[in-house]
Amino acid sequence: MSPVTHERPVETWLTDMDGVLVHEEDPIPGAAEFITALIEREAKFLVLTNNSIYTARDLSVRLRRSGIPVPEDAIWTSAMATARFLDDQRPDGSAFVLGEAGLATALHDVGYVMTERDPDYVVLGETRTYSFEAITKAIRLIERGARFIATNPDATGPSLAGTLPATGSVAALISTATGRQPYYVGKPNPLMMRSALNRLEAHSETTVMIGDRMDTDVISGLEAGLRTVLVKTGSTKPDQIETFPYRPTRVVDSIADL
Repeated sequence: MSPVTHERPVETWLTDMDGVLVHEEDPIPGAAEFITALIEREAKFLVLTNNSIYTARDLSVRLRRSGIPVPEDAIWTSAMATARFLDDQRPDGSAFVLGEAGLATALHDVGYVMTERDPDYVVLGETRTYSFEAITKAIRLIERGARFIATNPDATGPSLAGTLPATGSVAALISTATGRQPYYVGKPNPLMMRSALNRLEAHSETTVMIGDRMDTDVISGLEAGLRTVLVKTGSTKPDQIETFPYRPTRVVDSIADL
């Protein structure tokens, strides 16, 4: 596993999941070998994902079934980053949650109470079952003074059947109705990178972020002071790289090249 540059040693690795390690349930060639090498060398690493639906345990099992041996404690989701942010901002607070088990579990783990009665926050995450009733309730709570938080700004998500509306799309609906914009915690907010570094007690100058999207993975890594690697196995296509006003430290065909 060669270093990304010769300037500073790489001590810590952060990597996106979908598009870097897997496509849905299918492993990307080289992903299992990369993670195994990190584990064997006892290198510090985290797998980062904007997906807030699943718990770290769920994702660990999913990756293991794909042949990629990622431990539960090596996964950092936007839900977990959101919970950490809210715990720092308002410890032992309350929230009305639109999301799945991954988000609810993360908030419970930091001592948050789920409630529909005068919550401190409305917290929006990704789900496959957004209901008009729940969205209406969120709008009314925000109008009454609840602060609006969203796990990530992704407007769409992939599925085997095609594009799905994701957190950003529903956030836009709520924002249009309330006139209030959410604070997004997940990528491209560099806050998610910084919270990952804090979890590992790592330093930005010796950490590399691997991702497949210029507009989330690379920019958030760059803004957090990390070196960045873009793989060509995901969302950003090779002919799109030059259209961005910033560049990754290195571009590779896939994680197998690392």
